[in-house]
Amino acid sequence: MQKFNLHKGLVAPMDRENVDTDAIIPKQFLKSIRKTGFGPNLFDEWRYLDHGEPGQDPASRRPNPDFVLNQARYQGASILLARKNFGCGSSREHAPWALDQFGFRAIIAPSFADIFFNNSFKNGLLPIVLPEATVDRLFSEALAFPGFTLTVDLERQVIVRPQGEEIPFEVQAFRKFCLQNGFDDIGLTLREADKIRAFEAERLAQKPWLARSMVS
Repeated sequence: MQKFNLHKGLVAPMDRENVDTDAIIPKQFLKSIRKTGFGPNLFDEWRYLDHGEPGQDPASRRPNPDFVLNQARYQGASILLARKNFGCGSSREHAPWALDQFGFRAIIAPSFADIFFNNSFKNGLLPIVLPEATVDRLFSEALAFPGFTLTVDLERQVIVRPQGEEIPFEVQAFRKFCLQNGFDDIGLTLREADKIRAFEAERLAQKPWLARSMVS
């Protein structure tokens, strides 16, 4: 998992409430047995005017010129500004995969659906909860100023606006630790690899018949 410490990025404002996970990555793209390749189909039904299917060449699609991520001023955005209850709906982990693989590192919103919120941290994506009035102000600035950027400082837990004003945010200490070190659940477990190997060796020494049963 990619580490997250300090990130400065272009902001894309998505002015929609209750964006559900089927909108983030539509159900037909869940057929894939791989964990990669979902970025091109992020917000597929909003980004394109035609219906998309897995494996389809994005260059052959008809983009929706009115959708925010298709507008030239937001190309390369890595911070998504959203409205309340972002990530509601089904629990598919493909949603944070798609956002991450499209290039987003952080999402700012007044609230998130719980499962999406948890899945984001486990996949290197930082969801930031701010008061609705603060989010409203950021929307106004992102829409008014082309090239509007923010800096997310996870160590100090602040968002830095272009003029230097800092907006504090909360993040659980354990989640912060995992993001800063790039640890997903597997990475956390592998930190104890020596202890796991030692345990397995001791267990097999005490119960050698387990080795035979595992082979069979």
